[in-house]
Amino acid sequence: MYRQISFLSLLLTVFIISCKEDDTRSCTTCSSPQTADFEVCEESDGNASVNGENTGTSFQVYITGLEDAGATCGGG
Repeated sequence: MYRQISFLSLLLTVFIISCKEDDTRSCTTCSSPQTADFEVCEESDGNASVNGENTGTSFQVYITGLEDAGATCGGG
């Protein structure tokens, strides 16, 4: 019985940690001559968010659009 509880506890811990990792997001700072610096984040669903609002647009498409419009994002 103790083994079953230990196994279930371990399984639950691994599940919780793996789900928590899915919630990670990465962010980059963008700037343009027309705006103050702002942060664009890639959410766990792959969409870009600005100021915590999911744009509903793929992060890469959103960043490309910003750069095409004259913004500079990230370190380069």
